[in-house]
Amino acid sequence: MTDLLHRGDYCPDGKGGVARVEGNWALLNEALFRLTCRRGSFPLLPELGSRLYRLPSEKPSARDMAARQYAAEALADLDVTVTDAKVTVTGRDTASVRVTLSTGGEEMTIEVET
Repeated sequence: MTDLLHRGDYCPDGKGGVARVEGNWALLNEALFRLTCRRGSFPLLPELGSRLYRLPSEKPSARDMAARQYAAEALADLDVTVTDAKVTVTGRDTASVRVTLSTGGEEMTIEVET
């Protein structure tokens, strides 16, 4: 069981505490945090986060492959496999990335804005 995060902040449970999630929801919560956090932004945990923010500077033909690699790198120590990644550039320095994960025979999809 883990605390539920939304846009980098804890979610209230309506009772004065923090909402908690478990199972695949906890895994998705952790994956989303790792994918949206810039790799190297935490000095004490330099390997935490992803390099998805670099996608707009990649060649268009290489973006999906790079997104898959960056996501796999960010989620390496979680019990998930990155099976697919699709990138849509939404601005000069922004992109939307849809990452498909597999865990325990189940597929889940996360969409990340960089």
